Amino acid sequence: MSLSIEQIRENTQKARQLMERSLQQHFAVGAFNIDNQETLIAVALAAQKLNSPVMVELSKNEVKSIGLQNVRDMVDNYKLEYGIEMYINLDHSPTVQDCKEAIDAGCEFIHIDISQGDHNASDEAIITATKEVVEYAKFTGAVVEAEPHYFIGSSDVFTENFDYEEIKKTFSTPEGTKAFVEATGIDTYAAAIGNLHGKYPVPKILDIDLLQRIRDAIDPKTFLSLHGGSDTPLHYFESAVKIGVSKINVNSDLRYAFRTTLEKVLAENPKEYAVVKLMPQVYGAVQAVIEEKISAFNSAGKAVI
Repeated sequence: MSLSIEQIRENTQKARQLMERSLQQHFAVGAFNIDNQETLIAVALAAQKLNSPVMVELSKNEVKSIGLQNVRDMVDNYKLEYGIEMYINLDHSPTVQDCKEAIDAGCEFIHIDISQGDHNASDEAIITATKEVVEYAKFTGAVVEAEPHYFIGSSDVFTENFDYEEIKKTFSTPEGTKAFVEATGIDTYAAAIGNLHGKYPVPKILDIDLLQRIRDAIDPKTFLSLHGGSDTPLHYFESAVKIGVSKINVNSDLRYAFRTTLEKVLAENPKEYAVVKLMPQVYGAVQAVIEEKISAFNSAGKAVI
């Protein structure tokens, strides 16, 4: 069932209040990608157990697979059933039109990322598209996020190491961040400080000093996010929330826990064909990962229902 504009605006107002609380209370909201209903259940159970606010997020392929309105309905149902604070984030949306459709559907958070569809998109094209989404989002109050260039990696499990020196060339700068935020009017800036997408054979290294300089360079009311929250030593998150990061994205760790646990459950139950009996252990493993992240993000106990 579609939400009324009054309901959407009430949700986005609460979403903005959440982000403001994150700055005041020094926590980050976990934004967890979902591929299916089981992953959504894992997010909801973790949020309930730890009394933590959460976002469920969908990239273009996930929207195509599940359906935006279906996720809207499921999120609203689980919010009521579990008594939790939960929102929807459209993640790395490559087109303005996709963002507008998500805003109309009631997504509280919108991430416009033109470079996702065109890695070589010009600065002008990215800024123009981002400004259009920012303006459109004013109708509902949705919180808009963006970054000025392509974010390296993907939500996969990689076997090869990454070249940290090459990655450093794509890092955000305080000056560039300030200029982009002011040019676009976005609410949230996705900082690049070593937090690339995916899981790798070596741990990621986040430049926390750079993050502090970025935080100092922009308006205190502008929110910061970190993508690529998987496969990252947890102490980086603990430092990031103290500096003022409000949102951290996690995907690959959830997918890895889901698949590896599913393989194990299937191997241990070769004669079981009732999927409903196989899945609790699987989404329980995903829930455990989410709980670990929530603890590192300092968001446990921070939900406002």
